[in-house]
Amino acid sequence: MIGRRTLIQGAGAGLLAAPFLNLRAQEVHKLRFSTFMPNTSNVYANIHKPWMERIEKESGGRLKFEPYPSMQLGGTPAQLFDQARDGVSDISFALSGYAAGRLPTIELFELPGFTYDGEGSSKALWEFAMQHAMGDFKDVHVLALHNHGLNVVHTRTKALKSVADFKGVKIRGASRTSTQILNALGAIPVGMPLPQVPDALSKGVIEGAVVPWDTVPPAKLNELTSFHTEFAKGLPGYNNSTQFMVMNKKRYQALPADLQKIIDKNSGLEFSGLSGRIIAGGDDPVRKMVIEKGSTVTALDKSEFDQFMRKTAGVIDTWIQDMNKRGQDGKKLYEAGQALIEKHRPKA
Repeated sequence: MIGRRTLIQGAGAGLLAAPFLNLRAQEVHKLRFSTFMPNTSNVYANIHKPWMERIEKESGGRLKFEPYPSMQLGGTPAQLFDQARDGVSDISFALSGYAAGRLPTIELFELPGFTYDGEGSSKALWEFAMQHAMGDFKDVHVLALHNHGLNVVHTRTKALKSVADFKGVKIRGASRTSTQILNALGAIPVGMPLPQVPDALSKGVIEGAVVPWDTVPPAKLNELTSFHTEFAKGLPGYNNSTQFMVMNKKRYQALPADLQKIIDKNSGLEFSGLSGRIIAGGDDPVRKMVIEKGSTVTALDKSEFDQFMRKTAGVIDTWIQDMNKRGQDGKKLYEAGQALIEKHRPKA
């Protein structure tokens, strides 16, 4: 039989614990969000900022973000993945290509002529990664994986009116895949992060850069370039870039379950697709702007696209062989990615 003193002691302990439990429920969890993107960019202003605001609202203010755009937390874009892994930041966003070789499996979605759009390819990328690439993300908690719109080649003084015109031109690539493609086309590839592009162009270190339309204003390409080369509408793009938003695993696991659910609700397949759609949604207005400014846009036709794919076939083979060396079946992975692209490809 439980004695009266035991009951009183138990009740007292419960009363003492109640305020602490209540304090735990009211605790504010601050999350540092780090990215190389400036706060004026399409990505930050229309994806990241609303995402943070939405989570803060849904959590009743119990989740609070400290944003650090433009690498304000320190380091370089290549270190953003490690910053999230090591807890320097709680959440990081970057291009996978800035950490060359760190996420090799999803580089599939950066191969030449692989993607058609932003939203569908982003959903395909998320599904592909969940099925085939989680080993690359074992040290972090993945929030989103997505592409942007199709890449375009922007040049200062030389119009690239054919695949043959790439030969000998110094062009910036965002990732090792992008530079491999440029090399296969006979261009002189120069790898560098986006923030370095305006200075390199203005000083003539490079003649052009590969970025999607939406990135033209933050890279000042609307001021520094006059010629823009893309593939005709309906064709796949030159290539794409994979982007990640990842969270420190321990930080995520330490959050109360209800706050984890709020983050989960705002992450994953649909958020990845939404991110791709919003980024690509910035393409047409910028394209229109540069045309109105007097710049020249060249759309290469199907015959040029076929020539492009023949010249860059070795880049695809290299990725397949790399996957084989890592103990995976590269050809099957390539085909699995293609199937997901077709599954989510926008219908005409």
